[in-house]
Amino acid sequence: MMQMLDSLVGNLMVPTILFFVLGLVAAFVRSDLSIPEGAAKFMSLYLLLAIGFKGGHSLAEGGLSFEVFLALAAGLLLSFLLPFLAYMLLRTMTRLDVTTAAAVAGHYGSISIVTFVAASSLLELTGLVADGYMVAVAAVMEVPAILSALWIANRFGRDGKEASVPMRELFANGSIVLLSGAFLIGALTQDKGMEMIAPFVVTPFVGILCLFLLDMGLSAGRSLITNRHLLSTGLFAFGMMMPLIGAILAMGLGSVIGLQTGSQFLLMVLAASASYIAVPAAMKIALPKAETGIYLTLSLGVTFPFNITVGLPLYLWLAGLI
Repeated sequence: MMQMLDSLVGNLMVPTILFFVLGLVAAFVRSDLSIPEGAAKFMSLYLLLAIGFKGGHSLAEGGLSFEVFLALAAGLLLSFLLPFLAYMLLRTMTRLDVTTAAAVAGHYGSISIVTFVAASSLLELTGLVADGYMVAVAAVMEVPAILSALWIANRFGRDGKEASVPMRELFANGSIVLLSGAFLIGALTQDKGMEMIAPFVVTPFVGILCLFLLDMGLSAGRSLITNRHLLSTGLFAFGMMMPLIGAILAMGLGSVIGLQTGSQFLLMVLAASASYIAVPAAMKIALPKAETGIYLTLSLGVTFPFNITVGLPLYLWLAGLI
C-alpha cells in the first residue's frame, strides 16, 4: 500500500501537474492572475503542432504495422461505445433530460487533447516512451462520440429533427486539422524535418505546457465557481466516476491488443478524458436545446481537473501494473 502511494505521489510531483494545481488555487482564492487570451491561443496552437509533429516523426521511425491498426481500431471502438455507457449512467444518477444527457455523453467518448498532451509530457518526465501512432489514435477519437451522441438523441428524444450537424464542420475543426496535419508533416519529413525544428518543438515544450496548464487551471477553477449551482451531487459524482470507467475499459482493451506501458497509459487517458472544445462546438449546433452550462462545466470544471491532478498519476500506475 505504501509503495502504491509513493508511486502515485511521485507521478503527481511534476511541474506540469503542479502548475495546473497552482491555477486552480489562484482561481479559488479569487486571484487576479491571468494569461492574455492571445498568448493562450498561441500556446494551444504550439502544443498541437509539437505533439502532432513528434508523433508523426515517431511513426515514420517505427513504420506501419498490424499493431498500429489494432490501436486505431481500439480507439474508434472506445469512442463509439463510451457515450452509450455514459448516457445510461447519467439517466440513472441524475435527472437530466434526454437531450442534455445525450450531449453530456458525447463529451465522454471524445477526448481532451490538452489532457493527452499533459500525459505525453508526464511520460517524458518519468522516462517512459509511447508509440508515435498514439497521436493518430487521439485524432480518430474526436468525431465518433459526437455521432453516438446524436444517435442517442434521435433514438430516445421526443424530437430528433434537431440532432444533425454538418460533417464538414466536424472534420474541419481546427484542433483536428492542426494535429492531423502536423502528424502527417512529421511522418513525411522524418529525421530531416525533426532536425530542422527540434529547437522549437522539443526544447521549450515542457515550459510552454506549464504556462498553458496554469491558464487551464485558472479557467477550470473559475468555471466551477461560476456554474457550481448547475452541478447536482449525481452530476459531480459522474464527472469523477466516468473517467475511471473509461480508463479501466481502455486498460483491458489495451492489454488484449498488447500495447506497451506508455501507449497503454495514453489509451487510458484518451478514454478517461472529456472534450471541452470540439464536442461543445458541435453540440451547440446539433443539440441547441441541451444545457450548455452543464456539459461544459462538467467536462472542464470537474473531469479535467480530476484527470490532471488525480487521474494521470493513477492511470500511469495502473498501466505499469499491466
